[in-house]
Amino acid sequence: MKCRGEIIEVENKMAEMDVDQLDNSDRADSPATGLSAYDDRGHGHSFVKKTFHKPTYCHHCTDMLWGLIGQGLVCEVCNFVVHEKCLRTVVSACSSIAASLVRNPVAHCWSEPGQFKRKFCNVCRKRLEDSLAVRCEICEYYAHLDCHDFVVSDCKECAIYSPTITRASVVHYHHWREGNLPANSKCLACKKTCWSSECLAGMRCEWCGLTAHASCHRLLPAECNFGSLREIMLPSSCLSMPRMDLSVETMMGMSKKTSPNFTVTDRSARTISEDWSSSGDSRNDDTEERERRSPRERDTKDRDKDTESEIIRVFDGNASMKRRLYRTISVPKNAPAQAILEAALKTFHISDDPKNYYVAEASEFAMFVGERELDESKPIRAQLKTPDGKRPSIFLRYKESDPDKGHIKVYPGCLKVSSGHKNITVTSESTTEDIIRTALKKFGIDVHDSDPSRYRLIEVLLDKGVSERTLAHNDKPWELIKNCRKESLRQNQMTRYYLQQREDPHGPSISLFVGNLPTGLSQRQYEKILLDIVGKQNKWVRFDVIYYEYGALVLDFSSADKATRVFNILKDAVFDDKQLLVLLLPNIQPHMIPENTNPLLVFVNVKSGGCQGLNLITSFRKLLNPHQVFNLENGGPLPGLYVFRNVPYYKILACGGDGTVGWVLSCLDNVGQDAICQSPPLSILPLGTGNDLARVLRWGPGYTGGEDPLSYLRDVIDAEDIKLDRWTVIFHPNEKEQDDVKVAIANDTNSANTNEDTTTIFVMNNYFGIGIDADISLDFHQAREEKPDKFNSRLHNKKVYVQMSLRKMVNKHPCKELHRCIKLEVDGKLVELPPCEGIIILNILSWGSGANPWGPEKEDQFQKPTHYDGNLEVVGITGVVHMAQIHSGLRTGIRVAQGGHLRITLLTDLPVQVDGEPWIQPAGQVVVLRSALKATMLKKSKNKIRRRNTEPSIFFPENDGLKAQSPSDENSSGAL
Repeated sequence: MKCRGEIIEVENKMAEMDVDQLDNSDRADSPATGLSAYDDRGHGHSFVKKTFHKPTYCHHCTDMLWGLIGQGLVCEVCNFVVHEKCLRTVVSACSSIAASLVRNPVAHCWSEPGQFKRKFCNVCRKRLEDSLAVRCEICEYYAHLDCHDFVVSDCKECAIYSPTITRASVVHYHHWREGNLPANSKCLACKKTCWSSECLAGMRCEWCGLTAHASCHRLLPAECNFGSLREIMLPSSCLSMPRMDLSVETMMGMSKKTSPNFTVTDRSARTISEDWSSSGDSRNDDTEERERRSPRERDTKDRDKDTESEIIRVFDGNASMKRRLYRTISVPKNAPAQAILEAALKTFHISDDPKNYYVAEASEFAMFVGERELDESKPIRAQLKTPDGKRPSIFLRYKESDPDKGHIKVYPGCLKVSSGHKNITVTSESTTEDIIRTALKKFGIDVHDSDPSRYRLIEVLLDKGVSERTLAHNDKPWELIKNCRKESLRQNQMTRYYLQQREDPHGPSISLFVGNLPTGLSQRQYEKILLDIVGKQNKWVRFDVIYYEYGALVLDFSSADKATRVFNILKDAVFDDKQLLVLLLPNIQPHMIPENTNPLLVFVNVKSGGCQGLNLITSFRKLLNPHQVFNLENGGPLPGLYVFRNVPYYKILACGGDGTVGWVLSCLDNVGQDAICQSPPLSILPLGTGNDLARVLRWGPGYTGGEDPLSYLRDVIDAEDIKLDRWTVIFHPNEKEQDDVKVAIANDTNSANTNEDTTTIFVMNNYFGIGIDADISLDFHQAREEKPDKFNSRLHNKKVYVQMSLRKMVNKHPCKELHRCIKLEVDGKLVELPPCEGIIILNILSWGSGANPWGPEKEDQFQKPTHYDGNLEVVGITGVVHMAQIHSGLRTGIRVAQGGHLRITLLTDLPVQVDGEPWIQPAGQVVVLRSALKATMLKKSKNKIRRRNTEPSIFFPENDGLKAQSPSDENSSGAL
């Protein structure tokens, strides 16, 4: 099996296999001719010689262009700059034909508009600084908002499983992306530097991070083995996504926030105030060039420019005229219509033969009464009726040689055939069913053995993404194509037809996760709530699983259309004043996971660590398969655990604080029993304030943003499994006196006991505190709940914590003489407490952001503690000053006891906290005992001596010395 991302020659060879494609009558799909005298290698560029007035670099070899005049050539469409000596070796395709080279288009997941430093646009190849741009959240594709019309939908294919393939037959190929390489990247083939800070140059594989020169990357092995992350990578051949009419952001589980002032959709439509030259230069570049000239030179050149050139509006069809959306070209005033025609084709990135097109004067009236084709040999101004001083407008039209007959390309899509697209001859009377029969025959599929009704023809539009429409069997595609040409030539160029099986080969099971429902209801009650919202006609096949404690469930559908309708209804539904959450879940095929691969399930708490969580989730989606990275804002850990429920063995990376780790472990306790892997090992990327468990397991005090996310993933691979003791904390308040009237009524009616069971149970992973530390934590927690926006950095949180501690020193608090308010039993023996204001019960030797109250090992009656020895350590604290001394390392706590079973009697209401969650606990009994729940953690291996990362990217099986390079190295600035 071949994945998308193959080299261009493969696509060309596939096209050559069909002799019908040599038919000259298929002009709409023929390669460009006459636009460039230099395009003899199929790259599609329209090169012209140019004199550069500032330092300019070759986009092929990255060397500077030297000379006074005519130093090099530039593409009039995509601004590709090249030495004349490098011309014969250019392999980078022009943006005008780049979309046609993609076999299986995949839409990008766009970020919010922002400014990105040290990046280049993948469309116009210019810098992104000082201009609003967007980037793909899955791959390293960047584009100006003004270039968004011409982006190529060639994102990574992340779910390609098909039942017709086997694990042994799967071969993954590199997915190459040009430019924006990390600094110091070196070519794996020639070992020379292949990155550039001056232009868009060099190639990198989006999967493994391999880097190479554009001319060298074809010399490398075609197969991709995912580099140093192959042990934790979930290959795309193991995943399937159902066919649903949803955006790619929705299918990836990415919540898209709409900017109040700007959206990609709004900017991608050209307005009447936007001026573009035929080379694609924007107004900003003209302004910068003008400011670099002297005032006299500015006036002279601008006056010459005004008198010698003319700006013409170009509409590519009736739809753009109705919406008043157009592009502009700058041409000499006496330019013939032929020159204007070629400039118009370039500005719309149409690489077809100009002989197939003509220009006509544009007016809304002309659309209904007919248009007059302009004479190609005469100046256009003399043929237009537009008054002098006003900007003329023209239509770019397709010249139909035979309106009743033509050719269309049909692609095989996911069909298991050896050839590429086929050219099908069609007429005005040809129906979709006729084309399906002809295509099946040309693809070598026996029509007698295969019923054509089992297939369908899909119209795929690659303009601003990927959108699909199924053609009815009685539709006439040739008529649709002719109408599309009249409405928009650009959309016609970006439209494809795919032959597809009517039944989804991935199977009929479609899973929707629904959250934010009331907790603790019965299945019948959940069913009634959802049916009232979606209607009985949209009922699902079954409940796959219900998470009663979390108010969440998974619905199974057998129809993609029904699942799409339910999804669109539920995403806007509100129940009990809460917005319902609905996610489309991918399907993992465990039998397709390669041997020695233990996929990594990544949970990211984007609210932790300020904006660090958002940057991390983007980095991990680029380094791994995005379907194995989950945002905890969307349903918590449950969706990810459900997706991985059938994986025999996997690892978990929790990105967040100690609370996030406890959250993931708690969900594992509740839902892990139904999974094949019930206790997957868990690693931590610390984003919280304390991060005590992460410190003990060597994952560090906290992620600062300067570390490379790739290094964390490598450490996860090398980490060792270790057990973590977990403890059950049972709070049983004293029974309050009952109302005599209620007791009498209960006795008369033979009712059950009116005493309510107020016992609460918690699972403790780190520590349990009573007294002064819990009191300060409670004040901090309440302040954060009131104004959560202010608590977005570790430094600020610690500052507030210190301020609240100082207040406790001068103000009266309920923890004075705590030793008189509680009784402690350890392993059945009563322990006398020293005078103190708080006690801390430790499971790990880290408390309060890295402090060790137990202290270093010394000779006494206590054993050396660990977090897997089955014992807890009890430490006393005398006050706030003592706490400060412990944090600074000047003192340790008062060692009180060590044991595996604790019973604490609270004689009054006291503040308590379990793993950082504080509250006021009424008087009563507290029992701490070892939990039957187990946790397997990953402990980071001790640091090894590492060489500086000067070599590129990946290692092949025969060369394990080269490591992968992170695509996030240069993304620290992000979007502003």
